[in-house]
Amino acid sequence: MHILLVEDDDRIAAALRPALHRHGMTTTRLARGRGAVDHLAGVDVVLLDLGLPDIDGVDVCRAIREVSEVPVIVVSARGEVDDRILGLHSGADDYLVKPYDVGELLARVHAVHRRRRVTAPDAAAGGDLVVVADVSIDLGRHAVTVAGAAVNLTRKEFQVLALLAAAKGAVCTRSRIVAEVWGRTWAGANRTLDVHVATLRTKLGRPELVQTVRGVGYRLGLPDTPVEPDPPAPGGGD
Repeated sequence: MHILLVEDDDRIAAALRPALHRHGMTTTRLARGRGAVDHLAGVDVVLLDLGLPDIDGVDVCRAIREVSEVPVIVVSARGEVDDRILGLHSGADDYLVKPYDVGELLARVHAVHRRRRVTAPDAAAGGDLVVVADVSIDLGRHAVTVAGAAVNLTRKEFQVLALLAAAKGAVCTRSRIVAEVWGRTWAGANRTLDVHVATLRTKLGRPELVQTVRGVGYRLGLPDTPVEPDPPAPGGGD
């Protein structure tokens, strides 16, 4: 497994790289974020610090997600809930707060790498195409079009939509979506899911396509499916 380590702190990099190498991983280390997208070839997992000297790590994460589905783990001293939500919303697959246990970091690296190969869309795919009105969801190609125009979704946004599409109108509980798309749960998981769904609705321009089932989860809005009004936005990480 090859790791791209984007970390400006020489001491942290010097301590972490030997640990990764002892577990059979190879590494490329960058001390700056600008140009990180040029080093993604052959990379299995990106470990990304947010406090970089030249560009905010959140912007690096967004740039990576625009061109690649490589798993990204944010490793940052920013530990507030809002920081974690921002990092995940920017396309990160996981978020680990410094200081951390190396054993936990290694476990998370293996987990996101494993989920990259067996993701929620893959479980339903095989080239399946789900069409609802003028929205086309190609589960095999990981592509979405609305009225014939391609819609650019992040990997997490597509995974949420693909999971709902594969359910073909059945309700997907919040816990199931979080477990299958993020692979874990945490205190702010429901809020993070709500943010992804809200962004997904905005990008698709079809808010009725992803329907809220109050107190349960979400479902794909197929024709003749009654629309349930959304509850008020949550005031915090529920």
